Amino acid sequence: MDVLPLVGLVAASAAVAGVARRTPVPAPLLLVAVGLVASYVPGVPEYALDPHVVLPLILPPLLHTAALESSYLDLRANIRPVALLSVGYVLFATVAVGWLAYQLIPDLPLTAALVLGAVIAPPDAVAATAIARRVGLPSRITTILQGESLVNDATAITAYKVALAAAVGEGASWAGGIREFLVAAVGGVGIGLLLMVPLHWLRTHLKEALLQNTLSLLIPFVAYAVAEQFGASGVLAVVTVGLYLGHRSYQVDFETRLQEAAVWKVVAFILESAVFALIGLQLRVVLKGLGEYSVGQAVWYAFGVFLFVVVIRFVWSYPATYLPWCFSSRIRERESDTDWRRPLIVSWAGMRGVVSLAIAFSIPLVTDEGEPFPARNLVLFLTFTTVIGTLVVQGLTLPPLIKLLKLPGRDVRAETLAEAQAQNAASTAAEERVDALMEDQRNCLPQPLQDRLRTVLERRRNAVWERLGQTNPVTGESADDTYRRLAREAIQAEREVFVKMRDERRIDDEMLRTLLRRLDLEEAAAYREVDD
Repeated sequence: MDVLPLVGLVAASAAVAGVARRTPVPAPLLLVAVGLVASYVPGVPEYALDPHVVLPLILPPLLHTAALESSYLDLRANIRPVALLSVGYVLFATVAVGWLAYQLIPDLPLTAALVLGAVIAPPDAVAATAIARRVGLPSRITTILQGESLVNDATAITAYKVALAAAVGEGASWAGGIREFLVAAVGGVGIGLLLMVPLHWLRTHLKEALLQNTLSLLIPFVAYAVAEQFGASGVLAVVTVGLYLGHRSYQVDFETRLQEAAVWKVVAFILESAVFALIGLQLRVVLKGLGEYSVGQAVWYAFGVFLFVVVIRFVWSYPATYLPWCFSSRIRERESDTDWRRPLIVSWAGMRGVVSLAIAFSIPLVTDEGEPFPARNLVLFLTFTTVIGTLVVQGLTLPPLIKLLKLPGRDVRAETLAEAQAQNAASTAAEERVDALMEDQRNCLPQPLQDRLRTVLERRRNAVWERLGQTNPVTGESADDTYRRLAREAIQAEREVFVKMRDERRIDDEMLRTLLRRLDLEEAAAYREVDD
């Protein structure tokens, strides 16, 4: 196996994603654009999306990462809009796009048209949520988009299997399709529920962070494989396990959490970068397979499908938002801030992604009768153009649209106040616990160490409140930010001394690593994480 093309893909996509972080262009869009151009550069290998790799090897870790970072409580609070989008909209889009393709493309069987509908039905919210965080969308919209992306792939894959069975001649009925959908959904969630408790128990009872994180890397693949083995939805099994583990992450030790966060950030960054680059690189592969359709015909069909996909999301989103709101006083009380701008943003954020392409490439070449699958190459082309069209058109216009609509963003001051109140309550409890422990002679400490312990607690209590205070007129920093910067300078001075002593052979490398790790943990404690 030639690994150079794979290494080149990962290295190049990571480099492009790194460049994108320093530009106003979202990384997914730049990766797709570079991939499109690179597909015609002489010497660039021909990359083909293998569904046997994408679905079981790339999709589970991406879903697991998203589930770990999602809020189970927020998703439960928004279960209605999430379910209406991830299940209702996907099924609606499958039927609607299938009907359009059946009417638009001559001699295309309805079953093959429904396969196309299922393939391009699920939006991929990776790009949308990345943009949402970057421009500061309200947290509820971000939660809804994240929740939709966690579940909609399972709905689309199940709908695809039902439509494909009819298209290749295996036979399918409405009753059979509904039964298969329920088995996949209930089975996937059920297997996730069965796996999540023993997996979490194993995580909390492994004593080494290295072993715990090795298990963490295996969990999404195990959940997906077990569910698929029983004919259930691997996607839902992965999501169920990930939500539970994320909700219970406080029960593992700090070292595991630090390592796990870093490991999954790297995994997600590499996979997402490579996946979006692969989307762009598919252009040459797809165009080669158009076959009997001329480029002009294919482009006309692609424009019609793309436009219809954009429109039907609006057709679904506004009724799904306002009908429950109109008929339920309870919903009106709970969602009093609902206005026309929110479903507009959710509708325009319906970008498609790699899952659609992976499903499309899994369409068999022939039916059960040995005949070529009807219009398979055209289905691939229409999927590709819809993915590219939504990523480029909607992805580029989503940030200015959000700014134009002037949606109220996250209330940073209110969030900081809530954080300060929580920290104050926690620090008070910690001080009471320390006072109680100090009364026991077994916990006797010299006075300087007692003072240091209480100073650390007081520092944590005051740090968040100081962010709400006045800023330094010279630097624009809060007192908290100045403290952190000075602490970092002091830690750096210590680090330089340790390195110098190692170079002078006064300490060895093993001791240097121990001392540097201690400083690293202190620096991590001194600096709150800031989202890019």
